[in-house]
Amino acid sequence: MESLAALDAEIVTCRACARLVEWREQVGREKRKSFRDDTYWARPIPSFGDDPAPILIVGLAPAAHGANRTGRVFTGDRSADFLVAGMHRAGLASQPTSIAADDGLRLIGCRMTAAVRCAPPGNTPTPDERTACRPYLVRELALLHPKVIVALGGLAWQETLRALEPPRPWPKFGHGAEELIGTATLLGCYHPSQQNTFTGRLTPPMLDGVLGRAVALAKSR
Repeated sequence: MESLAALDAEIVTCRACARLVEWREQVGREKRKSFRDDTYWARPIPSFGDDPAPILIVGLAPAAHGANRTGRVFTGDRSADFLVAGMHRAGLASQPTSIAADDGLRLIGCRMTAAVRCAPPGNTPTPDERTACRPYLVRELALLHPKVIVALGGLAWQETLRALEPPRPWPKFGHGAEELIGTATLLGCYHPSQQNTFTGRLTPPMLDGVLGRAVALAKSR
């Protein structure tokens, strides 16, 4: 039988999307000046967290100088700072920071993943790239059987729905949106990107509300 560990091991060797392979490796060679002494991961990003985990948090794709550098999803960038601080407040993370793969962070009853596993140019994977990566999310959901799925942003929401394939019409994304699909509740949350957090579109109390709801739902089932 397949395991999450075996799935993660398969993911990190994937070279299915030529554009993404070229970009992630180029970023790993050229580097950002502030990280010039770092050895970039520059490969697909596996999931991170508990197995089993009643709560699954789904982002869209790794950041070029975040997870693509550190090798761990939501690690080493401003989005990670904001998200993991909220997870810590909700009791889902052992510490409020996610800086490096060896920083001691543990997730508690929770797992983090991404709909697309490679860093895309402009932070925007193409529809074909999203389609190519979708089977990984389908398989992860089948193995994990989460009680709650938190989708960070509209594209992560769409990709989660495509992986779950509920009957149409599909529910629309919105911050705080909630929909029971089969045995899992899908929750919507604005993505913790700087574009959202710096403008106040997503605030810590807003993130706390969604994560608190996820914890409450997971405990009630």
